[in-house]
Amino acid sequence: MFCGTLTAGDLDVAVVEGKLLIERDGKEKKFVDQVEHRTFSGSYAAQNDKDVLYVTERCVFRLTKEGLELIEVAPGIDIKHDILDRMDFEPIVRQPRVMDPRIFRSEPMGLREEILRLPFEVRFNYDDEHNILFLNLSELQVKTQAIIERYKEMIRSIVEPLGHKVYAVVNYDGFELDRDIEDSYLDAVKDIGERYFHGVTRFTTSAFMHAKLGESLTKRGVAPHIFESEEEAKAAVRDTVPRE
Repeated sequence: MFCGTLTAGDLDVAVVEGKLLIERDGKEKKFVDQVEHRTFSGSYAAQNDKDVLYVTERCVFRLTKEGLELIEVAPGIDIKHDILDRMDFEPIVRQPRVMDPRIFRSEPMGLREEILRLPFEVRFNYDDEHNILFLNLSELQVKTQAIIERYKEMIRSIVEPLGHKVYAVVNYDGFELDRDIEDSYLDAVKDIGERYFHGVTRFTTSAFMHAKLGESLTKRGVAPHIFESEEEAKAAVRDTVPRE
């Protein structure tokens, strides 16, 4: 991935109302036919199917075997005037999409949530050798009843075909539970534990979550069995009572 501006030399840009404004373009073109010195071979990378991106302030190109393709354009940018006329060669232009509008807004983009968010299905992993179901609820935000129903259905679909109960180890690091559906979630936890689990252990590195989760589960008549690490939770799971 190569990152830089499309032009060089006294370039001045601004973001106005969610759009990129080229107030003064650079005097020198950077996307030229020939360069004086080469440290990277685009043709060699393309032949070997390497994924190569060129990210600028106003657009993004992808290297293909046919040449450089314009794939993204910043909002407010005119393709011909602001991009094509500022290059010594014409890239491939098919249907470039607009760059993520969040880049050009003042508020946070919310990237942390996207990066940490796992596909729901991969949060459930059954270890047949040890008969342990690992539930990775790390950074999961439970804000709707629909998520609780998906949670219950995933566990049911894994355990019922086995024909027997399993042990469970649950990761609660960064877990967030909306107060409005807290009762519904805890009811689901208790029901799932009675139906499908021999015993359950949980772990979180957060002292606050440790205390809050322990208190909430205890009020529901569920033994918390909360530890500070996955290793401790795994080692203790078979010593837990069969209730959650």
